Amino acid sequence: MAAHDSSPARTSTALAGFESTFADELSRLTVAWQGVEAPDPRLLVLNEPLAVALGLDVESLRSDDGIAILVGSAAPADATPVATAYSGHQFGNYAQLLGDGRALLIGELRDPAGNRVDLQLKGSGPTPFSRGGDGFAVVGPMLREYLVSEAMHALGIPTTRSLSVVATGRDVHRSGPEPGAVLARVASSHLRVGTFELAVRVGELLQPLADYAIARHYPDLLELPVSGGGNRYVKFLEEVVERQAALVARWMLVGFVHGVMNTDNTTISGETIDYGPCAFIDAFDPAAVFSSIDSGGRYAFGNQPGVLKWNLARFAETLLQLVAPTPDEAVAVATAVLSSFDARYKQHLNAGLSAKVGLADTFVEHDLIDDLLALMGEHRADWTGTFRALAEDLRGRPGPLDEILPRERSAPWIARWRAALAEHGRDDASTADAMDRVNPLYIPRNHRVDEALRAATDGDMGPFDELLDVVTHPFDRRVEWVRYTTPAPEEFASSFQTFCGT
Repeated sequence: MAAHDSSPARTSTALAGFESTFADELSRLTVAWQGVEAPDPRLLVLNEPLAVALGLDVESLRSDDGIAILVGSAAPADATPVATAYSGHQFGNYAQLLGDGRALLIGELRDPAGNRVDLQLKGSGPTPFSRGGDGFAVVGPMLREYLVSEAMHALGIPTTRSLSVVATGRDVHRSGPEPGAVLARVASSHLRVGTFELAVRVGELLQPLADYAIARHYPDLLELPVSGGGNRYVKFLEEVVERQAALVARWMLVGFVHGVMNTDNTTISGETIDYGPCAFIDAFDPAAVFSSIDSGGRYAFGNQPGVLKWNLARFAETLLQLVAPTPDEAVAVATAVLSSFDARYKQHLNAGLSAKVGLADTFVEHDLIDDLLALMGEHRADWTGTFRALAEDLRGRPGPLDEILPRERSAPWIARWRAALAEHGRDDASTADAMDRVNPLYIPRNHRVDEALRAATDGDMGPFDELLDVVTHPFDRRVEWVRYTTPAPEEFASSFQTFCGT
């Protein structure tokens, strides 16, 4: 992709210290571009703790010049924003050229510890990759990404972070006019499986891209040779498979449904990215689907590990020419690495499930967990609430669990569970406390997110601010937050859908 010289309309000194190693080293995967001037920018939310962690000046970000950068009207004086190019499989169908249709990579920053991160804007206007779209975003979906990504971070799940959301003062037409907004997103990088799917078709870009990704995310691998058994590209594939297996296990443990697991939304870093039609399950249901565009259920809750493995197979295909000298050898090597995914995923999932029920991190009670999941599925038990209620049952407070699972059905399982705890030397009080440390009390419940985003779209940020406070303290019980612990009413849950916002 040839670079296009389109310098920002104006520059600002509000932020400094930007680098552009990706654009410099892989310019054919970028196009220099600029955001569209926002008619009346207004800062809706700023992540001050993240700004401080990045070494950014909060007051500068809140200034008119800072807001102009965060909305895309201006660029830092030492930055050249670019839109990045990539391919991708969307719902299983290959698209040769996707790219940042409404995003701009402002540049790369180093935090005080020396870690490199991307700062990207989402919704800043059309780019050469907009594919007929307007390139804009609206308040609701941008606040959704801010809210859920910060909740995921608080839950300890690798994720992109959100720095700010700025209202543009421009109406954007979706089903009707909605207020426009721009999200500023921070990521360890925006390299995706889709980036490699494009690079392998360009040919000479593949090895430089792989080496760049390794240097940025797996620098220890640079000591390995570029050919022969155990070369750096084989180990690179193994590392990505491991990180993604761990990631999807963590999604499953908290009941997170990504909703649009295309290969262009699968990162090389192992971070969760793109919170478009995402949601959290209330009732345990492997078939749960929320996205309005996932009519076939490809990305249903229970399908996520299999889809992730499929995406990694597409990634492995891009690396074949690097992992071995002949096609047959390369396929054999890549297949061996991919075949490890199931065991890696199960190890992470089982360890997490074991901790959720108060047993050792080394999982040993497969039947016990399987039977609990079957019981939860039979009664459509609340995923988040059940594990907290189990801890309360250990404390001699059976009421919360009895509200979720009928005691006549749960009693035999509880007896087996308590016997297993005793066998492993777990006393009730310390086990309940340990369970509370890994089982969140608060998640972004769909009905609470919906009401907060509706209010924010109408100009009232109060419900959003309160919900953000709640979900970024997922383990801290507060009496005044009790309403955030309950699942959605059935009349809401039965018809709830999420939308990408494009």
